[in-house]
Amino acid sequence: MNKEVLFSESQRFKQWWLWGIVIAINALLLYGVYVQIMLGQAFGNNPMTNTQLIIVTLLTIMLAFLFLSFRLDTIIRKDGIYVRFFPFHIRFKYYDWQILSKFYVRPYYPITEYGGWGLRLGLFGKGVAYTVSGNMGLQLEFTHNKKLLIGTNKPTELAKVLSQLEQFKQE
Repeated sequence: MNKEVLFSESQRFKQWWLWGIVIAINALLLYGVYVQIMLGQAFGNNPMTNTQLIIVTLLTIMLAFLFLSFRLDTIIRKDGIYVRFFPFHIRFKYYDWQILSKFYVRPYYPITEYGGWGLRLGLFGKGVAYTVSGNMGLQLEFTHNKKLLIGTNKPTELAKVLSQLEQFKQE
């Protein structure tokens, strides 16, 4: 019964501007490879060697695939919260309800509180954040005064589940 999934969410980076930048950089470098290697013309005013251009192009393509692999998974069960920010966390991190002093859904300001999205360390005692988009998150406050914010795109559904858990814990 404790393994029953009460809430599940999987998120990826879907910001159009982020993917626009990644695609534009890769397209520019692939064009540079075509011009310099296939057509035999120097690409740019101060061109890289062919080897350097190929290495830089391959690295940016690998970076794009790394961004594609980023995924924030959150699962809530009666026994606790499971979270994984893949590929940084291969396995789920488990947080038992007993080590939490508070848990609630709240709005947050990604740029000013955490310096953006991703795996972040907050400023001025805000704790750690795992976020990929939006401005709503599950705030965990631990009994040892640490904090963790987990971003969510389903704040209403998550708040409802947390409310049911509070009632369950009081019975």
